[in-house]
Amino acid sequence: MVTINTTSAVGGIDARILQYSKESSETSSTNQFEMFLKMLTTQIKNQDPLNPMENTEFAVQLATFSGVEQQVQTNLLLTQLLGNIDGGEIGQLSTWIGREVRTNAPVWFDGSSLTLAADRSANGESATLVTLNEQGKEVLRQAIGSMSGEIEWHGRYADGTSLPAGFYTFRIEEESNDGSATLRDVESYSRVTGIELTQNGAELVLKGGGSARVDQVSGLRE
Repeated sequence: MVTINTTSAVGGIDARILQYSKESSETSSTNQFEMFLKMLTTQIKNQDPLNPMENTEFAVQLATFSGVEQQVQTNLLLTQLLGNIDGGEIGQLSTWIGREVRTNAPVWFDGSSLTLAADRSANGESATLVTLNEQGKEVLRQAIGSMSGEIEWHGRYADGTSLPAGFYTFRIEEESNDGSATLRDVESYSRVTGIELTQNGAELVLKGGGSARVDQVSGLRE
């Protein structure tokens, strides 16, 4: 006995109908736009020099032209959005919401400790953790000695007072055994609160309203 998977069959048909609908809508709007452009151009070329088109009439037609153009662009953006949502990049990244990503993008600090990935090099002798605010200004320096790997950063000055809430990035200044110094970025963990579609593709929305591109992420955890 042959069993037919009704759900899969219907889903396939629905997907084809949706794709056809999107293509038809996009083609129709584009054709209307091109036809309107040709008509307006022909009208301007063939108008009576002794009785040219009135300014108000010309302005109305230009406004109509602009509206058609915007409709075409809107349809293209909606098609792109549907493609990203329907099993695309947004659909894949949606599973990251509520989890923490390891990134070198600025992260939000509100008094709660942050986890930093302060990896040390093999030949490093001493290291200093440098904290930068949203404007890229150094606001805190802390000697971390031989500590390496993930560390908890509490954002406090030597007197125990806390840094103000805001976005921060981190670097390690490390002095090698031969006396040379190196400076490199330190990644930190931040929770994903949403996904946003931008002109450059999908971006992660982080705690506090920050953002990070996918290529700025090197790890993911619960």
